[in-house]
Amino acid sequence: MYSVWILLMVCAGCDTSENSNIALIPKPTEQIAHQGLFKVDKNTRLVFDETSSSLKSIVQEYLNSITAFELAIDSQAKDNTFCFKVSDMPQNEYRLIVSEKSIELTGGSNQALLNGFQSIRQLLLINDGKTVPAMEVVDSPRFQWRGLLLDCSRHFMEKDFVKRYIDLLALYKMNVLHWHLTEDQGWRIEIDKYPKLTEIGAWRDDGKGGKYGGFYSKDDIREIVEYASNREVTIVPEIELPGHSQAALAAYPQFSCTGGPFEVETDWGVFKEIYCAGNDSTFMFLEDVLEEVIELFPSEYIHIGGDEVPKYRWEHCVKCQRRMQVAGLHDAHELQSYFISRIGDFLASKGKKMIGWDEILEGGLPDGATVQSWRGFEGAKDAVRLGNRAIVSPTSHAYFDYGLNDIDLAKVYGFNPIPEGVSEEERRLIIGGEANMWSERAPQPEIDSKVFPRLIAMSEVLWSGEEKKNFGEFRARLSNHYRMLDKLGVHYGFETVPVQIETNTESGVLEVSLTSYDSSIIIYYFDGVESHVYHESQEIMEPVNWAITFEKESGLFKDTIYQRFEPHLANGLKPNIATKYSANYAAGGIGGITDGLKGSNQFRDGKWQGYWGDDVVATLDLGEIKSVSQLSSGFLQYNNAWIFFPTEVTYEISTDGIKYISLGTILNKDSPRNKEQKTQEYSLTIDEKTEGRFVRIIARNLGVCPDWHDAAGSKAWLFIDEFSVK
Repeated sequence: MYSVWILLMVCAGCDTSENSNIALIPKPTEQIAHQGLFKVDKNTRLVFDETSSSLKSIVQEYLNSITAFELAIDSQAKDNTFCFKVSDMPQNEYRLIVSEKSIELTGGSNQALLNGFQSIRQLLLINDGKTVPAMEVVDSPRFQWRGLLLDCSRHFMEKDFVKRYIDLLALYKMNVLHWHLTEDQGWRIEIDKYPKLTEIGAWRDDGKGGKYGGFYSKDDIREIVEYASNREVTIVPEIELPGHSQAALAAYPQFSCTGGPFEVETDWGVFKEIYCAGNDSTFMFLEDVLEEVIELFPSEYIHIGGDEVPKYRWEHCVKCQRRMQVAGLHDAHELQSYFISRIGDFLASKGKKMIGWDEILEGGLPDGATVQSWRGFEGAKDAVRLGNRAIVSPTSHAYFDYGLNDIDLAKVYGFNPIPEGVSEEERRLIIGGEANMWSERAPQPEIDSKVFPRLIAMSEVLWSGEEKKNFGEFRARLSNHYRMLDKLGVHYGFETVPVQIETNTESGVLEVSLTSYDSSIIIYYFDGVESHVYHESQEIMEPVNWAITFEKESGLFKDTIYQRFEPHLANGLKPNIATKYSANYAAGGIGGITDGLKGSNQFRDGKWQGYWGDDVVATLDLGEIKSVSQLSSGFLQYNNAWIFFPTEVTYEISTDGIKYISLGTILNKDSPRNKEQKTQEYSLTIDEKTEGRFVRIIARNLGVCPDWHDAAGSKAWLFIDEFSVK
């Protein structure tokens, strides 16, 4: 039984045959290509042993859809056969031998066989649908948890769309669909005991006098769960608690701290209305809900969320304060741990394991809970050091709702779910990773372009060993997969930002360059006067707005990139920043506020530098004493994302960098309650001739979200795009 493995070890690296470029993704553990092809025709027969016979219908379904043949099942192996067999090899491993006469697939389990079959499915789809290159493969996954979170709460997604994504996950050997079913903006799962959850909680005001939403009936869910099970994909439901629960509270306000009334939320963000931790009826309600959820989902895990829970209501709720006193809890974080632990105990009593986002570590991690680490890698490190399991899906690499400015294909491929500094023993508790497709700004028609091709990179990260990774070689294989995705009707997006905008000041003026990772893309820009085909860098002498479009083979893309360029004395200078900006909102790094690129009203456009709870204190050295007539800076406000204009901005100047003179202070006149996403310039025109070598901005952060805010007491963000000197 080990002859194939020995052969692979001897021949690895000796691929000289005509089929050496077999474009399988994820990359197999070992692979050898041979000359020749196995040709599928109407006489090809499928052979299953007794253990693998349950795979008959799904294999036939897939093959018949690809080859257009109705392939029959035979009882024994002959020429022109595709044979499936379960053996005593490791449970997750499969072994594939393709010759001109047959395909032999052996695995340690039906799940392993189906993973091996997906390799054949890929090759048939990539090629003509009727040939498979001759080869030998031995393969098994690196991680047991290889998932995609699909958020169907912010935007409802149709049943067939969810099933389609199960097929796509299976195609790339992903085995978990993390199904986000409840949120502030919509409750999507039918619960018999509480019908208002879908009668009221599944629908929100569409802003046009109507309702927007939807939900899955229990029959829908059973159908989807069975569909996934047949493809060896496990569905893990997420029922959010104690926060992100406003849709449920709109239906049953008695389980809140105030009693309501509430409406299903129409905007995105973090909201203060959460389940009341001091009310026993809240736990009875949640246990009733989870009882019905457990009946629908055979997964050993139930995800309970636990993230982004504002404590304001608990801190001002008599019942919650009494709960803390009786239970001997010191603060609201410990109250959250109490809440999560109580739910965890209930799940354990039903034979289920609990998963929560990394906030469940705060106040004490419940026994046996698995932590999904999203705010970086620290949550995973803390969990495994406590002896708990962890799933790693940080915003830095795994959030596919983020644009390509933040996370492109190369960034995903560079992801390693194993945090630095964990021991060998702790590594075993990292069970895998997950790509997260949150849908705040991505309704169903936009999901494909967000998920693909980045999910393909994630599949290789989670399946293949770290030592196997080579981005250039991966992209070469990926190029063969686009025609497969075309056949499957996947409307994939770009690998990285299609047009990169760069500024340079080496010539003494602001120069703008536009580049693309794809040499076949033609770039156009409209400078407010006329449209141009971009050929070379352009000097920008005055502030200007460009509208940038691009085309490939199919004509102009629908997206237009709008960018304002601002030339000024400080372009290209590296400021001395007294407080550290967030790594997640770096605007390109230390020179991000002097690069001449103004931000839009979207805080994730890559042009904003964000400070969490801190003031912006930045000093520029102009190199020599110069006359200064105007200082200005742009700021962003979007209070649903906890981003506020500065309370005031002070500008200072110095000739020696030691003694500074204040030039003036500008007070914020815009209410922090304004929910509009908007930008504002804080400009100071200096009446008299003023000279100096050093200029400084001090922009005061609001500090914390005000009491009226849904995240009251949490740190506030301050976002700056450019510190302009004229």
